[in-house]
Formats: sequence, structure tokens, C-alpha cells
Amino acid sequence: MMNLFARKPMTMVSAAEALPGRPDPIPTAETHFLSGLPLKSPVPAGMAWAMFGMGCFWGVERVFWKLPGVWLTMVGYAAGHTPNPTYKEVCTGLTGHNEVVRVIFDPAVAPYENLLRTFWENHDPTQGMRQGNDTGTQYRSGIYCADETQREVAEASRALYQHRLMRAGRGAVTTEILPAPTFYFAEDYHQQYLAKNPDGYCGIGGTGVSCPIGLGV
Repeated sequence: MMNLFARKPMTMVSAAEALPGRPDPIPTAETHFLSGLPLKSPVPAGMAWAMFGMGCFWGVERVFWKLPGVWLTMVGYAAGHTPNPTYKEVCTGLTGHNEVVRVIFDPAVAPYENLLRTFWENHDPTQGMRQGNDTGTQYRSGIYCADETQREVAEASRALYQHRLMRAGRGAVTTEILPAPTFYFAEDYHQQYLAKNPDGYCGIGGTGVSCPIGLGV
């Protein structure tokens, strides 16, 4: 991803120090590159949505759009201070935002627990403000919950996975679990980036430790 090796703050910027942003959303894609669905589609009846941060959102989005039962994916910025940030601003570390993927899914086909298992197994949640070679607060591990039920399930999954990681000799989980903040769409070229650029950069990778949630545990 661009700015891969740039020096960035490794601690969260305060609201007082954050960039001011802008009142209006930045332009983004009109439709999903793969499905053709309107990118800003409302959540259909019977479906739900979830939001995750787990490193560079190019690779993260691809992991989720491949899951059966996922209806729509989109990338953006969340959990910071700056309204309607640009990618360039997020990369400074002065907005506080995380790179996130928002997923609309059918719980009858893809239960939330299955999305959580995908989240835990496809990145290293012990690395703090980085993911592999991608460093900075925008690459932190985070689960942003649509409701209280998601929060309870997410926290239970974190405890389960922490136990598995410790047994494997891994460190403490640094994943933040928060009520879902405002989601700001990323620019057009970020949306479904690895479908448009199949040989593009993807810096995410798991620990090799399986997560038991969604497997009857």
C-alpha cells in the first residue's frame, strides 16, 4: 500500500490535535466493482451489517467479499476524530481513523460468529498499531459493533481467541471493541481495489491459530 514505510505516529492523536476535515463527504464509487450494486445501498430487510479493522483495507475487503452470505462490502475510515477525511489525511496519523471494511450480510447464511472467525484468523490481533509492514494507528485491530448483541458476541470471541493464542505462545490481543462510529467512505480507487488490481499489494496475514467461535464452541 502507498506510504508503506513512512514514519507515522504510533499513538492515537487527541481530538484537539486532529485535522479539521470538512463538512461534506469526499467522492467515492457509485457501484460495487464486482456486483454492480449501489455502494451506498441500505441494508435489505433480513440482513445485517458489521464493521472491522484489521490492517490494509484492500486485502481485508477481499477476504470478506469472498464469504458466502456476504451481500455487499465497502471500505472506509472510522473510529477517529476528523470528519470526512481523505486517504492522504488518514495516512498522516492525524485523524485518528482506522482503515475499515463495512460488510452487509445475510445472517441466515453467514452468521455474525462466522464473520468474527474470519476476522480473527486473517490478521494478527496482537500487533498493536501495525499489521505486518503496515505501521500506524490506521492499521490497528478493531471490531465496531452495530448493536449490543454484536458487542457481547465480539467480546466473548476475543476471550476465546486470546486463550487459543496464549496456548500457541502468542501475546495479548490488542483489538478494540467499540460501538460502531461514523463510517466515512474511502475514495473510489480504494473500493474493491484488489478486484481492479489482482496483483496489487495485500499486507494482511493470520497467525495460523484457529478461532473456535462459530464452530459449535
